[in-house]
Amino acid sequence: MSLALHGAATLLVVAVAIAAYDHWVVRPALRVGLVDVGEVYRQKEAEFTLILTKAGSDDERQKAMAMARVFAQRLPLALEQLPLECGCLVVLKSAVAGVTPRTVDLTAHLKRKVEAP
Repeated sequence: MSLALHGAATLLVVAVAIAAYDHWVVRPALRVGLVDVGEVYRQKEAEFTLILTKAGSDDERQKAMAMARVFAQRLPLALEQLPLECGCLVVLKSAVAGVTPRTVDLTAHLKRKVEAP
């Protein structure tokens, strides 16, 4: 009877350990974040172009150029932070042939990160 009880306890511990490993290690590693950097860049480029074409003074042009510099500094930092925040591998959307249930589109999140003050 004691041997059966120890065997059942061992099986329970092993089952819980495997389930925990699957939940905290395997499944997060299978998740992939997709980012369309081109879309983010094109949107910002359109904003800057609109501001520059409407700018009537040199001061307004300088503001637009300052916005462009800030964007150029924030984009690489935001891209570095994405994998840490989502706990997943982040790849360019154009590099993926098809999406799966484990892919997450992080483009909107990237846009918010580069817009944040």
